[in-house]
Amino acid sequence: MDTDVQNYVRTLTLRSSGHYRVGPFTVRHNPGWELKYANYAIPDQGADPTAGDIDDLVVAFRERDRLPRLEFLPSWAPAVEPALLAAGFTVEMHAPVLACTPAGLLPPKPVDGLRVSEPVTDAEFTAAAAVQHTGFGGEGCPDEGGIAWLRGAVAGNGVAALALLGDEPAGAGGCSVPVDGISELAGLAVADAFRRRGIGAALSAWLTTTAFERGCSTVWLEPGSPEVERIYAGIGYRRIGEKTNISLAAEGH
Repeated sequence: MDTDVQNYVRTLTLRSSGHYRVGPFTVRHNPGWELKYANYAIPDQGADPTAGDIDDLVVAFRERDRLPRLEFLPSWAPAVEPALLAAGFTVEMHAPVLACTPAGLLPPKPVDGLRVSEPVTDAEFTAAAAVQHTGFGGEGCPDEGGIAWLRGAVAGNGVAALALLGDEPAGAGGCSVPVDGISELAGLAVADAFRRRGIGAALSAWLTTTAFERGCSTVWLEPGSPEVERIYAGIGYRRIGEKTNISLAAEGH
């Protein structure tokens, strides 16, 4: 399953209009979205990059005003992480990869007054992207790339969601465009004022259920912390592997 997940990510990257190649790497580049999680390279399977390959990759990221960064499963290309460390990269984290199937999904605890639906209007897409933007440390208005990601998920038979408590946006997230029955639950964010009420679990379960209803057989995700992993485990997600997130600090830092 971990190899299926890596193939999934690489396939979506190759389909994206902004992707480019550098040596044995494919780079996911979002021109309108500076979020570091939306810009990263994936090595080819079994890649064994030279120091020159890595230098070229760093230059390509810097020229596009992006943090040189990679996300990949170590088993996919075992020689890559040691080569990156030798070039000065630092591991951000070895993140667990979780997955859920229809048979494994568990019902979340209900949240009184919570309404979850898919955005339809421009205002709803913007509201969902705004929750994500601030939830991941952004300030001001959401990037156009964040709004485009949500719209693209819906248009590609994935899922987008906006959760409301009363009239207030409380949470947002999405399941990306599926490939061969696999989708990624990503961008799950809960507004500061509404955290620790069970909204994250309820919203995740709604997204996962909707993805299954639209034909997916597996939904996977990467939790940001052990606390978040426990939330996903509570609705049926289980570990299937581990992913390396690794980057090179900006020059002069």
